[in-house]
Amino acid sequence: MVIYLPDFIIYEDDLLLAINKPAGLMVEPDRNGYPNLLQQVKKYLKDCSSVPEIYAQHLHRLDRPVSGIILFAKQRHVLRNLSEQFAQRKVKKYYQALTEKQPEFRKGKLEHWHRKEKKKAVLYNFEVEFAEQAQLSYQISDFSSDRYLWDIELHTGKYHQIRSQLASTGCPVEGDSLYGSTLAYFPNQIALHACKLIFYHPITSDEIIVESNAEFSEHKTS
Repeated sequence: MVIYLPDFIIYEDDLLLAINKPAGLMVEPDRNGYPNLLQQVKKYLKDCSSVPEIYAQHLHRLDRPVSGIILFAKQRHVLRNLSEQFAQRKVKKYYQALTEKQPEFRKGKLEHWHRKEKKKAVLYNFEVEFAEQAQLSYQISDFSSDRYLWDIELHTGKYHQIRSQLASTGCPVEGDSLYGSTLAYFPNQIALHACKLIFYHPITSDEIIVESNAEFSEHKTS
């Protein structure tokens, strides 16, 4: 998937670039050589600059079928500051998701022990070897007569964390067949969107808030 990148920019200054990644586009290269967001960001910066060498590095990732905000550093010297913000959980990350079921409680916190096993997240209610704690908070509202909108704050950032934790409640993300959804969504997409990121500017220390609300379909696909 190749996009016209300026249409997806939601924040930019001399040091930072935030992109609203469409679902279906990978963030970084893989061994198959598919188009990816990092590649397209570098091309955009090169086309906009007269300097011979440009720099771009993403600070976090989203799964290919997930849409939403990805933050890039445009200068190498700010990468450490931003990376430490993510590592120390100073960055606040918010998501939206659609499910066709709702759990017993429409507001709460999910906590598990999380471990990646064969390209899938496996959750435990007790500590096991090589597992790490995974936490998120959520609140649910009605999206339509038979679908539910989750507003999620992600407290940890583990592999497939939201997808696996919602599925653990019996409410897999719409279209996420890997974790048990039987409801079709759009090809190469699931109904999960990274809608808000709050962090601190690496030079001024000002709080920066970037937002991009989900554009979920109001109709089920077949």
